[in-house]
Amino acid sequence: MKVAICGAGITGLALAHRLAARDVEVVVLERAEGPREQGYMIDFFGPGFDAVEEMGLLPQVEAVAYRVNEASLLDERGHRRAAIDYGRFAKSVGGRLCSIMRPDLERVLRTTLPSTVDVRFGAGVSEVEDLGDRVRITLAGGEALEADLLVGADGIHSTVRRLVFGDESRFVRYLGFHTAAFVFEDEEIRARVGERFCLTDTVGAQMGFYGLRDGKIAAFAVHRAPDPSLPGDARAALHATYGSLGWAAPKALDLCPPAEEVYYDQVAQVDMPSWSRGRVVLVGDACYAVSLLAGQGASLGIAGAFVLAEQLARTSSIETAFTEYEKLVRPVVTEKQQVARRGARWFLPANRLVLQARRVFLRLARLPGLERPLAAAVTGKSTALVTNLKRTRQNNMKTVR
Repeated sequence: MKVAICGAGITGLALAHRLAARDVEVVVLERAEGPREQGYMIDFFGPGFDAVEEMGLLPQVEAVAYRVNEASLLDERGHRRAAIDYGRFAKSVGGRLCSIMRPDLERVLRTTLPSTVDVRFGAGVSEVEDLGDRVRITLAGGEALEADLLVGADGIHSTVRRLVFGDESRFVRYLGFHTAAFVFEDEEIRARVGERFCLTDTVGAQMGFYGLRDGKIAAFAVHRAPDPSLPGDARAALHATYGSLGWAAPKALDLCPPAEEVYYDQVAQVDMPSWSRGRVVLVGDACYAVSLLAGQGASLGIAGAFVLAEQLARTSSIETAFTEYEKLVRPVVTEKQQVARRGARWFLPANRLVLQARRVFLRLARLPGLERPLAAAVTGKSTALVTNLKRTRQNNMKTVR
């Protein structure tokens, strides 16, 4: 079998790993000219964590992860108003959590790919034709290639989804926020952040800071915006939106890199009636983005890739594999999307009343025994999606013996 994967991000690379491990011929097509360096820090846990461990890559992931002691909400002078103890949060998920930059997680997946995987950068897809028993993919430069199936793992603004399923407006649900991320250097801010995730305790717009290696700081920003349209100049938009915030925000904005080095996008979810059509299937944000508010996009992308690869290996019927993959992953995604929408008002308060209520909630959550309710409120239900698949595979092997 030959599989073409559109997208060399976290989800696409994870799928390439699993398929190559099953001796599947894999070609990864990425429209960008090279690996992306923009992105923000993520708290990596859940089914994606389980999948990375099953793939044998957990030591490499943990080697580039960061230690975070707490998430601190700070006022305009940098005084701590409320906080979440990361140790207690990690305990609530069995210690199976690490904080890692998205580009670093992507790099681990990319650099550990088997040599048999053909990764092509600068290879954007312009046309997809389902031929019944195979699919033909035409690249932007005119080159055409054929595969047994095509997987769209190309993110929330998926080209494959648009070409095969229809316009983005049919499936993308804007949640009313814009978000941005960039990396800068400043010794003073780095020292004050320490091993914390520091967030401005503000209404309508918020900036956060993680300390990185080599004196660098990862900045994260999110603000409420009624219009999903993205600005022409991301750096200028950040100055205009976040310039009035206090503490480290003004200096961080002054040190913000050029617009092309800033990650900037809308906060949205993707909801589709079906994730596959003929010989084409979608995975990750392309078909089930849960949004920044849910906080598990990378984990669910990797988990979905793991499940899809597992189902393709279990049956000779591509249609059956697609059906079972969606049957297993969709309920998990639906629940996470609902959690994100319910928590939107607390994620970034729209007024001071909600801001103060959030402070009270976080202070109460520090009381003994309340870490699990806090984790449930933030992350939703735990899922054994990957471990259940592993258990089923092991039982099947025992039956065969």
